[in-house]
Amino acid sequence: MTDLSLDRILAAAKVIDPVFLNSPQYVDEQLCAALGRRVLTKVELLNPLRSFKGRGAEYFVSEVAEGIGTIVCSSTGGNFGQAVAYAARRRGLRAEVFVPRGTSPVKLARMRAFGAVPHEVDGSPLALAEAYAAQAPDRVYVLDGRDPAVAEGAGTIGMELLRGNTFDTLVVPMGDGALISGVAAWVKAHAPEVRVIGVAAAAAPALARSWAADEVLTVELASAFAAGIAISRPTEQAVARTRALVDDVVLVSEEELRQAMRLAARTLGVLPEPAGAVGLAAIAKGIPGETVATVLTGGNADLADYAGLSTGN
Repeated sequence: MTDLSLDRILAAAKVIDPVFLNSPQYVDEQLCAALGRRVLTKVELLNPLRSFKGRGAEYFVSEVAEGIGTIVCSSTGGNFGQAVAYAARRRGLRAEVFVPRGTSPVKLARMRAFGAVPHEVDGSPLALAEAYAAQAPDRVYVLDGRDPAVAEGAGTIGMELLRGNTFDTLVVPMGDGALISGVAAWVKAHAPEVRVIGVAAAAAPALARSWAADEVLTVELASAFAAGIAISRPTEQAVARTRALVDDVVLVSEEELRQAMRLAARTLGVLPEPAGAVGLAAIAKGIPGETVATVLTGGNADLADYAGLSTGN
């Protein structure tokens, strides 16, 4: 259905650092009661990166050609930059990450802790990163949402979800498209009856609108609260993949995200970042499905993003 390969998703599971694989997935009775249906939740917060991004970065970097010394990427939300830094350092490579000026100090510090050199820039981090990579032959540029290996690495989540589990609906965050494309490619091939629902922040609907229009659209961000899925323009590849694999798209508000973060903390005992909670927010919104699977994708928010959650403000 797409340019993604099921064989390569299988191969990815053999080279990704095991610390990112087989993350917890379970049905929590309190969460099910709160949402009024059976919910299978996969928790991707409990690894060194506190997000799922390590899977795709690991697979991409594992295939880098001999002679490459530096991996270059852009990272508007910060999690992909951390993942590239981790994967590069594990293989003795250098990582340089281009981020928007004003990026969270927490995420910048974590990038540096994993050995990356972050570049805070004005203008487009994507364009500047690509130009920087082209300046030297030992640099390679990886773009989240474009490069198949990133989506195929994320597709290992789909493999794990289907092991011993059945569900009729799969709800996945929809940022740059790598996660939902990889997971849906595996699930649609092995359980074609499953309905795949993408979830985007209402304040950052670029891929959602592009999916609906079947063309790449630029949509300026109204807010970066859900930074992990806040993009203004998807890649052509992401639009093509999601058009082939995603059945419907839901938008969630910032207040719905805060409620979902509170719900995860109260029932599951974990605290996702706003982007990591969009699946729960969509389920709470009332999407159809008797048994629903979703992924908590990240937990790298600044403390300010959690302010007021305990009081419901």
